[in-house]
This record gives sequence, structure tokens and C-alpha cells, in this order.
Amino acid sequence: MKTKSSILLLVFVLTISAAAQTNAHFDGQSWWNHIKVLADDKLEGRDTGSRGEREAQTYAIEQLENAGAKPAGTHGFYQPVKFVSRQIVEKDCSLALIRDGKRESLTLGEDAIIGTRIMPAPEVEAPLVFVGYGLKVPEKNYDDFTGIDVRGKIVVIFSGSPAEIPGALASHYQTAAERWKVLRAAGAVGIISLMNPASMDIPWSRIALNRAHPTMDLDYPEFNETEGAKLAAIVNPASAEKLFTGSGHTFEEIAALGKERKPLPHFPLPVSIAAKTKVEVSQVESANLVAKFPGTDPTLKDEYVVLSAHLDHIGIGEPINGDPIYNGAMDNGSGSALVLDLADSLKRHPEKLRRSLLLVLVTGEEKGLLGSKYFAAHPTVPAKSIVADVNVDMFLPIVPLKILTVLGVDESDLGDRTRDIAQSFGVKVQPDPEPLRNLFIRSDQYNFIRHGVPSVIMSVGAQPGTPEQKIFKDWLTQRYHAPSDDVNQPVDLNAAAKYEEIVRVLLLNVANDDVRPRWRPDSFFRRYAEPTRMGTITIPEALPKK
Repeated sequence: MKTKSSILLLVFVLTISAAAQTNAHFDGQSWWNHIKVLADDKLEGRDTGSRGEREAQTYAIEQLENAGAKPAGTHGFYQPVKFVSRQIVEKDCSLALIRDGKRESLTLGEDAIIGTRIMPAPEVEAPLVFVGYGLKVPEKNYDDFTGIDVRGKIVVIFSGSPAEIPGALASHYQTAAERWKVLRAAGAVGIISLMNPASMDIPWSRIALNRAHPTMDLDYPEFNETEGAKLAAIVNPASAEKLFTGSGHTFEEIAALGKERKPLPHFPLPVSIAAKTKVEVSQVESANLVAKFPGTDPTLKDEYVVLSAHLDHIGIGEPINGDPIYNGAMDNGSGSALVLDLADSLKRHPEKLRRSLLLVLVTGEEKGLLGSKYFAAHPTVPAKSIVADVNVDMFLPIVPLKILTVLGVDESDLGDRTRDIAQSFGVKVQPDPEPLRNLFIRSDQYNFIRHGVPSVIMSVGAQPGTPEQKIFKDWLTQRYHAPSDDVNQPVDLNAAAKYEEIVRVLLLNVANDDVRPRWRPDSFFRRYAEPTRMGTITIPEALPKK
């Protein structure tokens, strides 16, 4: 049976979406005009804390003010955030395999990359052990560390997860914080990741090209999630066989199993690794931008529906075809432009808002979801007042919008609302069709989820095996995190406009419904909404799963 809330949702969807389709609020062109500003060469790729990012923030604030949005940061529209920046000095670094007393140097950039999101020790030497996917998932009684000793060793993991673990749960346990909890408890001292060739968005040649680009972390002790780690490195799949020589296994064997998400073996590797590193450290300051459209309901106006997007990109890097500016038009000029375009639509077409709408343009996403991590832990409104987050990041309107991929669709009834609204626009909703890519944890909604907030992220999608899917794959290979993600690329303005309409209707639905979105009773992430989360919060009875 439909609940009263579900019936009201259906009526709302039919009424609002019908009006939206006959009198569209968006044409795609105004969205694209914002992107042309944000992705202009003058902004130099909007790197975190850079002049270009500050200019983008100034432009965004001007647009928000013109739309009538109110400042909701800690300093006007700004919420300052401090970072520590780490840049590897590669000429003073080395990696070598030690086998039977003999050293085999690994060429940095060609064979492997030393990571700096985990601050490496100046020197470390330790034996290697292969631990399959390197996961421990108590909810599924799954443990890659059973019966294998990793104490004092560096674990080698194959990126991905077994099919028996649902994609969202597997992604959660692959985050640096969750993975290091397990490794630290087991006594490991570092980690080497073997990239899964079946899930690489970017070819190794481009990954290696910008390996010396600075990484960042939040400059606050509370966010130190990898204390005790001495080394993190990534190995080129083309060089991974060097680790398995003499083990009785091959990387080809492991990759074939991992591609199909099949169980992987676990075994010691007859080799150690020696690393020397040097990293230069500095401090960087940036800010999240926070704006609001106040609600009008005497009770609900103090609750907030968040629309989030990241304003930063990766700045200036190694030239590709002579171009050093990584403009970030789709990633994530597209989401930032949507936030600004939606704000303007609320000025041009005012709507009754019972709850308040909070627009959050975060910084440091490309450095590891850092701006949203800080905001979710220290929101500029009371934590318990945030009822939902709709995150828009690189939604890629490069084909007609017939399918919407929604991550988080099965975790809360916010997914049901999204599905119903999309279907009213003639758009089919699908869950993550590519769990190996770990998209669930790769954008800012994940930090809201970690703080108990029902959240979704949506993108224009395609059925697996279709020509449209190949268009997306080609885009990732050629343009993702490359200078060619600029304003000189084809986009479908009609798809962008329809996507914006769906987002607008979803935000209005959540803002005006009597009931706040609710976690499903079987969602793993419901635990983060318990009363211990940053203040007491009452969780309404969850809806049954469709």
C-alpha cells in the first residue's frame, strides 16, 4: 500500500513536472554560459587555493547575490578551510624490489608512483604480502586477512571487490579511512595498490604525467585517518608481474579474476620493497561557499535541503598536445554552473519553500573530497537540521537524457523520490552499472552520508553495451582530468536542461514535503544517522523497500 507521503509525492510530481515540461525553467544555454566563465583559460583550472579558484568563487558569489541567495557561511558566503599541501621531490626518491638479496629498481612514473595523500616515511623496507582485494566487511562475514600475517609488512591489494559485496558497501570499505583501520589493527605498515585494468578511467600514461602535482589533506588533527602508514604506492598494471615472480601466481591470473569480481587468493610474495622519499610540505587556504534560500514554514524553515557541487579542479599540469590548463568544464564546471543556474531560476520563477535550500560549493574535492569532509563535520547550520543532500558532479550531458544513473538510489527513500520524478520526465533510473569504478565514494555526497544525511548523486547514463556507453568511455579516456575537458567539446544542451529540471523538482519536493527523507531499514549507512551523530536526531520510521 502507498503511504500518505507517497501519495502526496505522486501528486506533487505530476503537478510540478507537468508544469516544468510545459514551461521549462532551463534551456541549457544559461548553464553553458556559466561554464564558459568557470572553465575559461583565465581561471587556470581552478586548483584548490589558487588565484583561479578565488576568481571562480568571486564569480559564483556575484551570481548567488544577483539571484537573491543569502550568505550562510561563517564569513559571509565563505567557510574558510585550511589544507596541508605535499609535493614529492621525485629526484630524491626511489623504489626497489629486493629478491634473494638482489635489488631491482622500479622506475618512478613508468613502473610505479609514490603517493603523498598518505605522508610517506623518509625510508622504509618491508616484505610484501598479497591480500586480494584487501577488504574486511563484517556485515558480509568477509575477511581478506583471515589466516595471513601482515604484521610489519606492506600489503599488496588489487583494486576492486568481490561480487558478493554490494557496490556501495564495497566502496565504503575501500576508502582510505576504513581500509587503514583494518590494516593498522593488523599491523601493516603500508600499502601498494595494483590498478584493475578493467576499471581504469584514465590510461596509465596520463596518470603518470601529473604524478608530481601536489596532493593535499585537511590541516586539522581530527582528520588524520592514516596515522602509522609509512608508504602508499600505485603500480602500473603493465609492471605488476614483477611483484608476482616466484609466487606461483601471475598478475594476468589476478586481473582476470578481478575483472569478474571473483574471489582472489592470498599469499606472501617472495620479495620486499625498499623506498626512499622526500616530500615538501606547505600550507594552503581556501574556502567552501555556502548560500541559502530561506524557507517560510514556521517549523520546517530551520531544516535544510543541500544542493552540493565542487568548484575546484586540478589547475595547471603537464601539457597534453601543448595545453597545460586542465579547465574542468564538465568536472565540475557542470555541477557548479547548475547550482548558479538553479539559483537564478528561483529568482525568475519564485517557489514556495517550506524548508530552506542550502547551496554548497565546496573546495578541495579533487584532493580527496576534502572541502565536503570539512563541511559535513562542521556545517554552517546545525548538523541535525540537514535533511538531504543532492550532489551534482560531472553529470556529463553528452548524450540525450534517457537514463539517469543514481548512486544511493537504494539506500534511502530519497532514491524513490528521484526515481518517480525522473520517470515523470520520461527518464529511466538505474543504479550504478559499473561497481568496479567505486563511484559511490568518489564524490562529495559520500561525506554527507558518513554524517547520516540521506544523499544521492545523479549523472546522465547509458545502458551497458550501447553506443552511448562507448561515448562515455571515450570521454573518460580522452577528456577526464585532461586539458581537453574544456569549452571546445560537444554537449547536449537539451539533456542538461532536462537534468536541471529533474534536480529542481527533487529539491522542491524535499523542501515542501511534510516528512524528511528516511534511510531504508536495510541500508548499511543508516547507522550514521543514529542519535550519537553530532547531536540528537529523531529518525522517522523507514519505508519498506520497493
